Amino acid sequence: MKDPGPSLFWWSEKKKDELLKFWENYILIMETLEGNQIHVIKPVLPKLNSLFEYAVSEENGNWLFHPSWHMCIYKRMFESENKILTKEGVLHFLELYETKVLPFSPEFSEFIIGPLMDALSESSLYSRSPGQLIGSGSPLGLKLQKFLVTYISLLPEEIKSSFLLKCIQKMSSRHWCAIPILFLSKALANVPRCKALGIEALLALRDVLQCTMITHQILLRGAAQCYLLQTAMNLVDVEKVSLSDISTFLMCLRQEESLGRGTSLWTELCDWLRVNENCFRRASDCSCVGLPEPSSLNAYVKNLVQEYMKSPALERENCFMPDWFEAKLVAMMVLLAVDVEGMKSQYSEKRRTQNVLRIFLDPLLESLMKLGTNAYMPLLKTDRCLQLLVKLLHTCMLKGSSTQDDEVFTLLQNFVMSTTESISEFILRRLTMNELSSVSDLDRCHLYLMVLTELINLHLKVGWKRGNPIWRVISPLKNASIRHLQEMDHGQEPTLGAQVQRVISMAALATVCEATDRTPELQLGSLEAGPTERFLSALPLNHTLQKPHAEEESSLCEESSSSQGWGKIVAQYIHDQWVCLSFLLKKYHTLIPTSEGEILEPILPAVQMPVRTLQAALEALTVLPSDQVLPVFHCMKILVPKLLTSSESLCVESFDMAWKIISALSNTQLVFWSNLKAFVQFVFDTKVLSTAAKIKGQAYFKIKEIMYKIIEMSAIKTGVFNTLISYCCKSWIVSASNVSQVSLSTAKNYSELVLEACIFGTVFRRDQRLIQDVQTYIENLGHDCAANTVIENTKREDHYVRICAVKFLCLLDGSNMSHKLFVEDLAIKLLDKDELVSKSRTRYYVNSQQHRVKNRIWQALLVIFPRFDQNFLNRIIDKIFRAGFINNQASIKYFIEWIIILILHKFPQFLPKFWDCFSYGEENLKTSICTFLSVLSHLDIITQNVPEKKPILKQAFIIVLQWCFSHNFSIRLYALVALKKIWSMCKTWHVEEFDALTSVIESSLSQVENMPGAGNAKKNWQRIQEHFFFETFHPLKDYCLETIFYILPRLSGLVEDEWIAIGKFTRFTDIPLDSGFQWYLSPTQLCERKPGDWAQQDIGSNSGEADDQSEWTDVQKKIIPWKNNVPDLDLELVFQDRVAKLGKSISRLIVVASLIDKPTNLGGLCRTCEVFGASALTVGSLQCTRDKQFQCLSVSAEQWLPLVEVRPPQLIDFLQQKKAEGYTVIGVEQTARSIDLTQYSFPERSLLLLGNEREGIPANLIQQLDVCVEIPQQGIIRSLNVHVSGALLIWEYTRQQLLKHGDTKS
Repeated sequence: MKDPGPSLFWWSEKKKDELLKFWENYILIMETLEGNQIHVIKPVLPKLNSLFEYAVSEENGNWLFHPSWHMCIYKRMFESENKILTKEGVLHFLELYETKVLPFSPEFSEFIIGPLMDALSESSLYSRSPGQLIGSGSPLGLKLQKFLVTYISLLPEEIKSSFLLKCIQKMSSRHWCAIPILFLSKALANVPRCKALGIEALLALRDVLQCTMITHQILLRGAAQCYLLQTAMNLVDVEKVSLSDISTFLMCLRQEESLGRGTSLWTELCDWLRVNENCFRRASDCSCVGLPEPSSLNAYVKNLVQEYMKSPALERENCFMPDWFEAKLVAMMVLLAVDVEGMKSQYSEKRRTQNVLRIFLDPLLESLMKLGTNAYMPLLKTDRCLQLLVKLLHTCMLKGSSTQDDEVFTLLQNFVMSTTESISEFILRRLTMNELSSVSDLDRCHLYLMVLTELINLHLKVGWKRGNPIWRVISPLKNASIRHLQEMDHGQEPTLGAQVQRVISMAALATVCEATDRTPELQLGSLEAGPTERFLSALPLNHTLQKPHAEEESSLCEESSSSQGWGKIVAQYIHDQWVCLSFLLKKYHTLIPTSEGEILEPILPAVQMPVRTLQAALEALTVLPSDQVLPVFHCMKILVPKLLTSSESLCVESFDMAWKIISALSNTQLVFWSNLKAFVQFVFDTKVLSTAAKIKGQAYFKIKEIMYKIIEMSAIKTGVFNTLISYCCKSWIVSASNVSQVSLSTAKNYSELVLEACIFGTVFRRDQRLIQDVQTYIENLGHDCAANTVIENTKREDHYVRICAVKFLCLLDGSNMSHKLFVEDLAIKLLDKDELVSKSRTRYYVNSQQHRVKNRIWQALLVIFPRFDQNFLNRIIDKIFRAGFINNQASIKYFIEWIIILILHKFPQFLPKFWDCFSYGEENLKTSICTFLSVLSHLDIITQNVPEKKPILKQAFIIVLQWCFSHNFSIRLYALVALKKIWSMCKTWHVEEFDALTSVIESSLSQVENMPGAGNAKKNWQRIQEHFFFETFHPLKDYCLETIFYILPRLSGLVEDEWIAIGKFTRFTDIPLDSGFQWYLSPTQLCERKPGDWAQQDIGSNSGEADDQSEWTDVQKKIIPWKNNVPDLDLELVFQDRVAKLGKSISRLIVVASLIDKPTNLGGLCRTCEVFGASALTVGSLQCTRDKQFQCLSVSAEQWLPLVEVRPPQLIDFLQQKKAEGYTVIGVEQTARSIDLTQYSFPERSLLLLGNEREGIPANLIQQLDVCVEIPQQGIIRSLNVHVSGALLIWEYTRQQLLKHGDTKS
């Protein structure tokens, strides 16, 4: 009898306990999920696992309950508005098969393809876990891969293929974002090999590939294509698909993004084709011959080429050039088949490859050989031959390695070279003999010129020989083109044929000019201007071709095409004209006059009348579309430096016009980067910059304006600033060898550019960070992912801006006066910027933009420090010391301390100024004295070059000793660390004056070292001594780029975005390495250190947000942070004393509101606490009392109620201390075990902990609670405002205490 399947609902007396438990847990989970708060839901999730245990029968392993009950829970989590809850739900579901094996259920599979995949389409789920390194991969992505592999391997064979098909169809049913599609594809690619997919699935995979093409990030798109091809190779049943199905599928992969020849993916595909070569299904009918498709790969490809080369039946249809698709397909299949053959004959004779390639290409080569002589070859056939030739050459180029060792490329090259003469004669005839006369022929012209360029490149590779077939063709091509352009129809209406021939002639001239520019061997004459040059120079600039009227006898096809897109044709004509002009200007740049003189009969008008030419360039920019402006920019680059002095306003106009074009482009457009590069090269040309700086006129200020606009644009378009800084630095330092001779006087006028580069780096939105993380993850896969081999790493990350600036600064020579002045100017600007940032009113918290900028400023100052001399330091030393007095984050303090140590080591003359820093009033010092004490703990380095050390030791000893008696525990710790160092030096150098103090100091230090017990004081003394800055860090030996940019930021708790690995400095090759520059890597053990649990921090720092450094919570023993203002009194006594003085009744209620953010809620609570006589209110920062919104609601209550500052990271310690004092810690939160407020009796010593407005009480604090109290509710909305909740509990506590005291009185 067939099993009816799991019941939707059932009951059994025998199993009632288990069933009851199941439903209790089920209802509890569903109820908890209504709260939507992750910290409440997380503790309940383990119960979900027990639901599966109850639901699966132990005897036969079948479902007892219908799995849809469980799916309801997951669906509820997946659809939650709280993304954290969705992520928890997805992770929990993906972990199901890690510990248990569930019986198969169709509903389960449907749930995976439905709600689970819908949930997986959310990109934010794939973010890194806290503490995970950038580029280490998405935890959810890895779990998804593990889950799919396990689940599919457990599926019954007959169901596997339908499940996979539905899964792939689901992927093609919507436009997925780049990240989800990438990780889904990767998971599928890892499914073990099985014959599960047929032609339908292959078509679905093709649809997915076409969906992924629309995403913007090229690298992610390329990687997804790689994984989808691997999926096809692993899962397709080759007996169900034919070779033509496979070749059509492969055409959906972009060769420039994934399937490049020479990549690991190409090799994998060749191997797969080799293994399965004879297994593919034969196509039932062959498109032309009616014969079945051959099964072997070689026979299929041979047949493919023959079919491709067949003459078309109707020549009349050949008005338009054929599509490139077929040529691409044939070229790829030919090369795949040849490489498969190469694999087979790897160890046998190599001639086999040559023979196979020859057999494949015979029909093509035969036709190409006839091109020059057979005037009657069908036009469509010639088009297809040349298209296939171009595609074979493009596809054959190996990615990621040299083509010189590639046997196939060499063979192909030789075959093509043998046909050069025939092809070049054919091209010459077609381009010059008026054979191209319709608009559709312009595409053919483009094809012919492309082939010509490829042939020139091939001949250059093998070695250019004068008199070769190409060489013989170029001169007649040039002459014929000029002749056609000179034959202007005077007076009469231009015909379409004549106009098309002009466009073709101009395009041919442009190609010849470009080739001549690249190939000096093609320069036919000397530098003297020949007829070609004179003709090109005299051409009317921006001459637009008049649109012809269609001839009546012309075919319908030509007529329709001639009336469309004439503007595009004219634009191409003007573009080609400017290509020729830029060639001329480059060749004769010495003839360009610097002002428009009176040249009566100029030989080369365009060259010798530069003002007119530049005006024409501006006109051209208004006419040309953005993808055609490059040659105009190239001309401007040559003209502007010559004209900047005499025609400044015209040059400024050209800057403006060019900038408009750049700023209007999107950085996802292919032309954006080439246009930007050309723009930067002409506006920031060294000559332009120096001339503009000398004149200090409009141009100078316009360049500065554009500079800032580019930096601004970089925040949205990553990589824009990289182009600018890289070009400027390279032009300022021509090469590392002659760096000392190069003057940097120009650069000094634009030092703001280097300043901005040193501090550059935006804080990205979470979604942008996620994309960068995943891109880094793909890059870290290296050659395992073919996309990395094919797609060039453009180094457009923000880090490379700073790397470029730093490497540039490292090459500067302190002994060269212009370099020295540049560095000094930059240092002053950096210090001014630091002061400016310190004064800004923005919130200053760990890893804020303000923190990062300050950090980068001090990193740059450390890099250029060796170029400072004593005179310059005299000017800036006060600013550096002043920076030490400012409230700063830990990482910045380390850099300031380090630079002070280096200054005092190199120039001990500054020690008196340093001692003065200790004599400021204590009010000024309490936030900064630790900085100066830290410097003293490296006194051995400071005094290294001082012959007479004793006076310095005495001074240091006296200063440190007085700070050892500070009432502040943290300051005492720093002073003791410094004292220990100074005392060991005193003993080494035998300072007799301190002999009398020996016993006192020795016993004090010994007492600190051997402190009894395991309290915080002892722990903190050990921690501070083990801290990297005091134990391992050596200010001189660790002075290197790795410490400055990677090790120190990592050890000082800076966010990972700010760590720049040293590998990036070496990979960035735009700026060379100085040969004598050996301080890249840290030689000490510092790089092996892990971040310690001691954080140097300003006491009383008024940070806008609490530092996320929980280690600070137990740093102090004698003085706990929230007791700073009352060091010697018990907190409780202070409260009572103050209350008594105010004549108020004494309550023992403490309200803790440190988690609350909004000033309005805090102000209202302050008023409520004061009214009901609470003994204290704790807040996250006392700064909140200055807020106007707080004051509006508190109506001066803060003046009559003790307020205590306890920051969120300090809460655990505070709660534990209060517990030790006998307080009951009560949380206001809805949990599984919370007590109804009406049922709860408050102890006298009660501490009320209120949660954050959005997140409630965090899980780590819920563990500290003695009890949770909830307010009974009748309505639908599940929560009250935090101030209202607090007020209700404060009143209930007060009411109960009043009743108790009333009873005792009576």
